[in-house]
Amino acid sequence: MKDLRTLAKNPGIRPLVVADCVTLIDQQIKSKKGLSGVVVKTAYGLVNALKPRMIEKSVNSLFDDFIGQLQVYYQYYHEEGSKGSLEQYLSARAGDVAESLLQVTDQRAKSSSNATVIKVYNKLRPRGKEHVEIAVPELGKLLDKYLTHI
Repeated sequence: MKDLRTLAKNPGIRPLVVADCVTLIDQQIKSKKGLSGVVVKTAYGLVNALKPRMIEKSVNSLFDDFIGQLQVYYQYYHEEGSKGSLEQYLSARAGDVAESLLQVTDQRAKSSSNATVIKVYNKLRPRGKEHVEIAVPELGKLLDKYLTHI
């Protein structure tokens, strides 16, 4: 069985996956509508204005932990002999996957010393699961793309 953690360790693939994750985040932010969308877009724009590479650096910094959480689903995917793509498997479990990924960011936020980051995170976190769930199918598609390289 392939191991998703290989993506995190491969210096030729990791930057590509991280870049695609940043693109996915950008696309998800741009797609937000309504008042909550305005809040998310404003916070995201503020972060990008203050620290232009912060999202990329954050994704890279959290990547190993995210992959560790996703590895559990990948293992179940294989053990259950699931038909179809990892994208389909993760999509069917989007709520659980989102919660697993948010455990990583929750832990990181708790240990952060940056008051601005903590303030923005705490403001956005209540709706975080909803936002991450929406992105899970695209995340699965992204992982499927890179699984052919390991």
